[in-house]
Amino acid sequence: MFRWAIILAVVAIVAALLGFGGVAGLSAELAKIFLLVAVVLVVLGFLFGRGRRVP
Repeated sequence: MFRWAIILAVVAIVAALLGFGGVAGLSAELAKIFLLVAVVLVVLGFLFGRGRRVP
């Protein structure tokens, strides 16, 4: 997820520099969504993934 967020952020920056406002805006919004989902998944994994392991 983090990889996709970074890729979309780079696409948004390049598109903005080249003057493609629609593509830049859409890529930026998708990057925000992917980043939010990735952070939520990391937090949930950290909270619920720590259980006692019985050998």
